[in-house]
Amino acid sequence: MKQRILFPLLLSLLLLSACGSAPAAAEYSPEDLSAAIEAARDAEENQAIPVLTSFEDDYIFSLLGLTEADVSVCAVAVSPMNVRAYGIALVVPADGKAEAVQAGLQGFIDLQQQNFEHYLPDQYDIAKRAVLETLPGGAVLLVMCEDSDGVAERIRTALQ
Repeated sequence: MKQRILFPLLLSLLLLSACGSAPAAAEYSPEDLSAAIEAARDAEENQAIPVLTSFEDDYIFSLLGLTEADVSVCAVAVSPMNVRAYGIALVVPADGKAEAVQAGLQGFIDLQQQNFEHYLPDQYDIAKRAVLETLPGGAVLLVMCEDSDGVAERIRTALQ
């Protein structure tokens, strides 16, 4: 008798504990990722630097060191002008491509640091404070902008 009552109770607790967890990276849609980036920025940034979710603009993705084969789902916002250290990317790597995505995004950070080291010291500082991490579930987050830590935290919160 106790087992008949205990098992459903334990099953219910297990299901409830899973309700608040972040989705697996494969569950993100381009719209989810784009909305998270837009929610973390102000209206002016959203207007000035649009979020891209497809490889229609290969130039932006090449700046990030990404190829279409590396990516399952993504949303990126990058300044195409070399007068500002600015890039935000949420990338769900394709199967077996997590290292390639990390390397590509780290290459973008390194290039921005190199470009601004002797050119614009304030932009060099922004590039030096870039955030690059793998989120629970496997999505890779890059944030290079003013208040990169705050923007990264707002993106993490929006994805939960």
